[in-house]
Amino acid sequence: MIKHIIALGFFLSIGSMFSQQDKDTLFLMNGKVYVSRVLDTLLGGVTIKDEKDTSKQFTIDNDDLFSVKYADGREYFYYSQDTLIGNEFTREEMRYFMLGERDAKKGFKAPGSLFGSMAAGFAGGLSGNILGPILPFGYLGLCGITKVRIRHETISNPYYIDHDPYILGYERQARAKRRIQCLIGGGIGLVAGYATNFVIARTNPNFTLKFKF
Repeated sequence: MIKHIIALGFFLSIGSMFSQQDKDTLFLMNGKVYVSRVLDTLLGGVTIKDEKDTSKQFTIDNDDLFSVKYADGREYFYYSQDTLIGNEFTREEMRYFMLGERDAKKGFKAPGSLFGSMAAGFAGGLSGNILGPILPFGYLGLCGITKVRIRHETISNPYYIDHDPYILGYERQARAKRRIQCLIGGGIGLVAGYATNFVIARTNPNFTLKFKF
């Protein structure tokens, strides 16, 4: 009985290994990577299986793809340098750009943007003024222009930092994450600020807290 179980486990592991080898790898322009079986490459997109639900499939537009590396080692490129359509980078430079996006997506954190925008939103809401959202939106604008600090622990390979396209890709994704955190924090702060102003007004009818912008 034990021998049968061991044999079954062996064959299952072998089957799993071969199924992994049969999968293709899709590299997207935004730094995402999909590992799945390519089903179709017609009609302006690449159709693959949904790895979370293999009974489903979805299509990625060619414009969103950098390349597809097939299980047999072949790589087909969808991206090419063309300054007329805004593709300034060579393929090698674009690889570094996407690596920067990927590392920032995985490792960059923006707690300062979250809590800073939350404080700005709370102050705007606490004013009780209809123009209260100006404060968190102003903070959101600052999040997009301040310098991004790249921490070494968020870099998958120290060699990448020597390439300008990698830095540009990292900064682009990091600023996008900052803006998302600012929107979340600013919304929470505004709601909390307006709620606090409302509670104060209800419990102290003679007390008013109004700020002018």
